[in-house]
Amino acid sequence: MMKPCTIFSLCVFLLVTTNLVAQNPKLTLDLTKPGVTVSQQLYGLMTEEINHAYDGGLYGELIRNRVFKDNPNTPEAWSLVQEGEGKPSIQLVAPDPDKVAMDQRGHAINSSLTTCLKLVVETDGGRAGIANEGYWGIPVTPNTTYKASFYIKGLGSAPPRRRPDGAASTTPVIENNTAGPITVTIESNDGKTVYATGVITLAKSNFWKKYELQLTTASDIKPTADARFVISTNRKGVYYFNLVSLFPPTYNNRANGNRIDIMKLMADMKPAFLRFPGGNFLEGPKLNDAFPWKTTLGPLENRPGHKGSWGYRATDGMGLLEFLEWCEDLKMEPLLAVYAGYSLDGDHVDAGPLLKPYIEDALNEIEYVTGDIHTYWGAKRAADGHPAPFKLQYVEIGNEDGFDGSGSYDGRFAQFNDAIKAKYPALKCIATIGGKDFLGTRGKLTIRKPEIVDEHYYRNAWEMEEDAAHYDNYDRKGYKVFVGEWATREGAPTTNLNAALGDAAWMTGMERNSDLVILSCYAPLFVNVNTATATAPKAWQWDSDLIGYNALTSFGSPSYHVQKLFSNYIGNKVVPLTGINIPTQTRPATKRDSAANKMPPPIPGMFYVATKDTKTGKIFLKVVNATGKPQQVDIELNGVVKLSAEGTLIVIKGDKPEDTNTIDNPDKIVPVSSVVKGLSKKFTRTFDPYSVSVLQMNTVK
Repeated sequence: MMKPCTIFSLCVFLLVTTNLVAQNPKLTLDLTKPGVTVSQQLYGLMTEEINHAYDGGLYGELIRNRVFKDNPNTPEAWSLVQEGEGKPSIQLVAPDPDKVAMDQRGHAINSSLTTCLKLVVETDGGRAGIANEGYWGIPVTPNTTYKASFYIKGLGSAPPRRRPDGAASTTPVIENNTAGPITVTIESNDGKTVYATGVITLAKSNFWKKYELQLTTASDIKPTADARFVISTNRKGVYYFNLVSLFPPTYNNRANGNRIDIMKLMADMKPAFLRFPGGNFLEGPKLNDAFPWKTTLGPLENRPGHKGSWGYRATDGMGLLEFLEWCEDLKMEPLLAVYAGYSLDGDHVDAGPLLKPYIEDALNEIEYVTGDIHTYWGAKRAADGHPAPFKLQYVEIGNEDGFDGSGSYDGRFAQFNDAIKAKYPALKCIATIGGKDFLGTRGKLTIRKPEIVDEHYYRNAWEMEEDAAHYDNYDRKGYKVFVGEWATREGAPTTNLNAALGDAAWMTGMERNSDLVILSCYAPLFVNVNTATATAPKAWQWDSDLIGYNALTSFGSPSYHVQKLFSNYIGNKVVPLTGINIPTQTRPATKRDSAANKMPPPIPGMFYVATKDTKTGKIFLKVVNATGKPQQVDIELNGVVKLSAEGTLIVIKGDKPEDTNTIDNPDKIVPVSSVVKGLSKKFTRTFDPYSVSVLQMNTVK
């Protein structure tokens, strides 16, 4: 029989234990103390040509391999159209190196358009032509007008050729019959359905000429990407083609512009800036593969394109001015990255005389962006159609130069920084030595201390949540931080809900410390989600991306919606916030943990930050519940005079961490907004499992 004192002690123990278990997490917002100022440029965008971000993505061009340079051995993305007895054939025609050396370029249009496609049709009758499959299809939508253009010339009789042994060639002579109508169509891949058609009249000439026309679809067709672009004839002859282009309607109706749907997704994020042109796309694999900003200017006819960093060639249709106009369209500032003499494969240029041409190139590029029309490069920009200069505050010197094992960046940064500051003293230079993920290279600039350092972080959700307080104890007397690339890498090709939770946890830390972290942008921004086909490889090279699309449609990932939520609901002052009784989570033990005979330590399972808009009185409380249980949270506001009983709650959540959005199910994980009542200086709110929530509260004056 148990003694009375023992029973009493057990009851007390159970009561205390129950109370401890029952205690809610509590968040206390202290509005009596002025919090740090929130950087109004905290959330922006980062872009580079990866995952077919531009060509086959944002950039409106629908023709793949439009200047026939993607593959020197075959007309990639192009095929022969043959119906009837025309006996057609196609082949690439590249410039003869010997003739080019003598400035005799043969069938080249100019020094940029050097390779063309030759169509030989041996007999009249039937249909013969060339077809382009686009970037995993040509998107066809109802009641849509497309702008088509191409260079073409038709030659007269082809003279007999001699074989290498001197004997007469057996290749038949093709008589001239090229002048006349040339049909242009957007049609199904089997050619049985024509969605839009037009005709140009080819002049009788042996010289190149550009033709333009519009193709309009009917209002009763169903959207499809099972389509191709075709240029065809029914006459024998020899035809040459170059710079074949097809544009759908573009955002703000810009010539050489961007896809409307993707631009709208970005506009909804309300980004403050755009970091361009990358990323690895800035550097290129070798020194001579760096982003060639000068050859991306002016008419498309003068843009040769260049080797990209992710296995495919860039058309450079998305050139320097197009980047700047992209910023203009979305009302964001450009953040210009300039090439600093270091490339992906480790090539570098040491500081000193050899670096001067690269610095001069960067100064010229800055002048193109900011110079008035009386400067040399400002006049060039005006001639390109934009007389007004663009606002520029930040210039990033290189990209991920923390990987430069030679140690040359210390001198290179100082030389670039000094030259830029001498000519543009108001500009702020960003160093790219990276954060702690750069194997200890952080902070090793000794010649010139940087004003701002670009830090990059790519991790899984657990690692992001474990390090969500990363910036809480940074030295406020040192440099400011630009988190220029970061992402929670879970999910493919776009992120899943668990990645979004990791992102949101990390963002609470950046927002709480936005006196220090003044700029941030997720990467990569875009991904073409098409898998490999018989004629085209898989479209993406990097998993866990923000915005996904195919030729026809686009969608935001769960991480996209988190980015949008954080950017749209933010004040100008951080509200000091403390939490107690915060739930914890522990990751599953790994083989490494077992080998070390230790269990992984618990980390917080809930993350939070609060800001206030001092003009409107709105308070934004952001809460991330990364656990699988609902969390009933007590919330107290100290220092608020009066709070409206009604507020707004916006929630992103899912049933399980692996939930995600796809092309076929784009709205599985999206924000849901509702009106909440019963708000006061003290109240309780339950936050759903696996959720990111923003509670907007309104103070009353």
